[in-house]
Amino acid sequence: MGQRRTDKMSLVAFMQAGSASVYAGSWRHPATEHGYLDAAYYAKVGRQLEEGCFDLMFFDDRLAMPGIYGGSVAEAVRYGARPVKLDLSVILGVLAQATSHIGLGATYSTTYYQPFHVARTFASLDHLSRGRAAWNVVTSVNDSEAQNFGVDAHLGHDERYDRADEFLDVVTGLWDTWDDDAIRHDRAGGMYADPDKVHELRHQGKYFSARGPLTVPRTPQGRPVILQAGSSGRGRDFASRWAELIFTGDPGLAIAREHYADQKARIAEAGRNPSAVRICPMVYAVVGESESHAKEREAMFLHDLVDPMASLTLLSELMNYDFAAHGLDDPVTDELIASVSGVRGLVQNIRNHIGGDTVTVRDLAGHRATLLQGPRFVGTGPQVADQMAEWFEAQACDGFVLAATHMPGAFEDVVRMVVPELQRRGLFRSAYEASTLRGHLGLERPASTRLSA
Repeated sequence: MGQRRTDKMSLVAFMQAGSASVYAGSWRHPATEHGYLDAAYYAKVGRQLEEGCFDLMFFDDRLAMPGIYGGSVAEAVRYGARPVKLDLSVILGVLAQATSHIGLGATYSTTYYQPFHVARTFASLDHLSRGRAAWNVVTSVNDSEAQNFGVDAHLGHDERYDRADEFLDVVTGLWDTWDDDAIRHDRAGGMYADPDKVHELRHQGKYFSARGPLTVPRTPQGRPVILQAGSSGRGRDFASRWAELIFTGDPGLAIAREHYADQKARIAEAGRNPSAVRICPMVYAVVGESESHAKEREAMFLHDLVDPMASLTLLSELMNYDFAAHGLDDPVTDELIASVSGVRGLVQNIRNHIGGDTVTVRDLAGHRATLLQGPRFVGTGPQVADQMAEWFEAQACDGFVLAATHMPGAFEDVVRMVVPELQRRGLFRSAYEASTLRGHLGLERPASTRLSA
């Protein structure tokens, strides 16, 4: 196990601004609140997570209703396979007002947005939340999203990351177009800000051009925190250059340790401090008042709430491939693996979960939409804390991205029964000690990349 860690665990809540959590059957759970179209609902969840001293709540996003399966959105609508996705800038505005400590993050795509828009959105959020903004960078490309944005042809996998590198260059450059001391508010002298401390960016690149300056002054954090979840080799290299919190999806402890060591080494090779980047796998926590109660709840989540059609609908969306021609019990063949981008890694993850060589379409679909998608910590509060501590102490992670089985009860269970155990063991903070998200994560405020004139 090695020397006991002296840092604290990070806890991140994985959110959806819509009808279901990342677990596709969450809307059917009898304790789930269907308040996702009400601002008060998000405010309540934010305050609950803040009571548990969570570092961050961040929202996944998809810019289309799932419509790959059968060439229609019908199954997504019928089975509640995440057909609702609200605008995240509005949700985060609500949360900035309703909370005062927890970090607030959102997913914005480098494919469908422009750098100036993203820079302004997250700089505004960082000011209005007094230093709690985070941007989850995604490069994923999906036909349903493309059809909503008039995109006819997509870049290849590696070139999407090349484009994303330039996107980040522009966004971070725009965030630094104002010096920290640019604003004077000199009423008597009539000077609002020093023009020598506000700079044009004048970026001209392969994919983007942006004159600048940004219309938002430099923010409390200097820059919002950058999240990223790339798992391919190119994705890990991108994260090594840019990410300050890396969101992973490893199925078990051994693989998580390998990923953790590999990613930390890549960060060092990129010339950054590995200890200044937090790596957090997505997990489910199924907590009960007794072990038997927790296992009963787990069985319900695994078997009772997710219709196979919802699973196939979400699998088709994930893989950008129509699985309508395949039966649930059809084996995943070498031909299918070779023809569908991303399936190979998913199949390997499932083999690590279930063992054996044969993986079916049902296995693939279940991995996407049920609790098979990530590791599960199941038991009483102390037992779940034991499992989390094992991963943390084994250098498999720096904390966890917790996905909800039902809303908001799954987070309530963790706050009520698991967090106090982690606090008692000295693994997690008992109160917020910093005023910004960077402070929660132990990250320094970055210096501006631009010298004052």
